[in-house]
Amino acid sequence: MVKESVDKAISLVLGLAVASKDKIDSTIDELVQKGQVSKEESRNLAQTLLQKGEETKLSIETMVQERVQSLLKEQRVAMLDDIERLEKRIADLENSR
Repeated sequence: MVKESVDKAISLVLGLAVASKDKIDSTIDELVQKGQVSKEESRNLAQTLLQKGEETKLSIETMVQERVQSLLKEQRVAMLDDIERLEKRIADLENSR
């Protein structure tokens, strides 16, 4: 359930990034057609905007992951490393008999 929510949030972010790239390309093409920016400027502008979009996407993904981890901790949900540690402890105890 939580994983599905995280996956949906990440998909939303990725979808926005793709939509943003299409919108950026479209807007820059319009600016070039109107003569407001040159072809060279448009390449630099597109690259800058796409880079900032990627940085924002990564930042949002990190925030979502951190928030999910925080919620799981608050709910005291066992994490994989917790389970592995307990399995090792059980195996050690069984082997020490």
